[in-house]
Amino acid sequence: MSLEPFFNRLRSDLEGAKRDRLYKNELILRSPQQSQVSVGDGDKSTLINMCSNNYLGLANSPELVAAARHSLLTDGFGMASVRFICGSHAIHKELEERISQFLGTEDTILFSSCFDANAGVFEALLGEDDIIISDALNHASIIDGIRLCKARRLRYLNNDIEDLERALKETSGARTILIATDGVFSMDGIVADLEKICRLAERHNALVLVDDSHAVGFIGPSGRGTPALFGVQDKVQIVTGTLGKALGGASGGYVSGRREIVEWLRQRARPYLFSNALMPAICAAALAAIDLAEGGDQLRESLARQTARLRSGLSRLGVKLGGNAHPIVPVLCGEAHLATELAGHFRENQILAVPFSFPVVPKGQARVRMQVCASHSEAEIDQVLTAVECFPSLEALKEVA
Repeated sequence: MSLEPFFNRLRSDLEGAKRDRLYKNELILRSPQQSQVSVGDGDKSTLINMCSNNYLGLANSPELVAAARHSLLTDGFGMASVRFICGSHAIHKELEERISQFLGTEDTILFSSCFDANAGVFEALLGEDDIIISDALNHASIIDGIRLCKARRLRYLNNDIEDLERALKETSGARTILIATDGVFSMDGIVADLEKICRLAERHNALVLVDDSHAVGFIGPSGRGTPALFGVQDKVQIVTGTLGKALGGASGGYVSGRREIVEWLRQRARPYLFSNALMPAICAAALAAIDLAEGGDQLRESLARQTARLRSGLSRLGVKLGGNAHPIVPVLCGEAHLATELAGHFRENQILAVPFSFPVVPKGQARVRMQVCASHSEAEIDQVLTAVECFPSLEALKEVA
């Protein structure tokens, strides 16, 4: 039997993605991750970077680079082992304890990424006698993690507390109920209403899991995230998060929460048991990042100020935005071709912003998602606003439903 039909199908699907403007090209950077980046596509241009998760501007911080360099010299390059064999270094425990102290939790376990953390947590903790209730706009890693679990699955409309209550009423007879939600929904910058979610969870004896990847470091008091923002740290039993966004932007994720939960994950979470331990230099830089975030009120003030400048300016131009106040600033375009056109116009004006379309977002909900970081200047934000003002299809943007 020939394999050619399989490869013909892939070629056809790829051509279809290009034809429908859904094909994703990867931009090659020739500089560190920062507010302006150099790209390597021949023109060697410098672009204002409006699509990085580098919220606090720490990805190229001298303090983080110095911490990582020192760790390379003292702790080596890699662990070459999983944690339970010979991959646990003292710096891993130090980082886990520091994350717990920062978030106000009992214990923390590190993973290679937050995707791995979410892939491991549900299957290890829940079984066929349990129920998971998931927000409709949760991150793909939560969705995939739930798919690996044998628990019954229910879904509620995004941040819709009445629909969550409806789902909770369908959980009769369950051994354990767990509500899973993003702290901030990454495609829109919407902050989950954790106060009401936790109130319902208490009423129905449900656990609460929050993926706080787009919040930790810059949302809430001292950047401790959405549970701290709403004052519900003691009502959220499981927090997952990443070191790959505001806390340095490298890699690594974690599950933080009740000690019994974390201890059991060390025994049963498959991505933890079967993946190499984090590179020590990443842990060293993350420790420095948490220190900077905890004392980073000036960084958070700058981030909030530039976010407000961008959002208010776009609103004055009549552009429809997603979310509210968060540095994720999605310009809603509706159709993929308009999002692609806007991103191309940005590029012509030395601005890097990427279009998001199906399958990343539902069909008809394409957007250009911009993200502000603390190191953006007023001049850079104003350059973005000027580019939108002269966008040839601005009137079409204004008409997006």
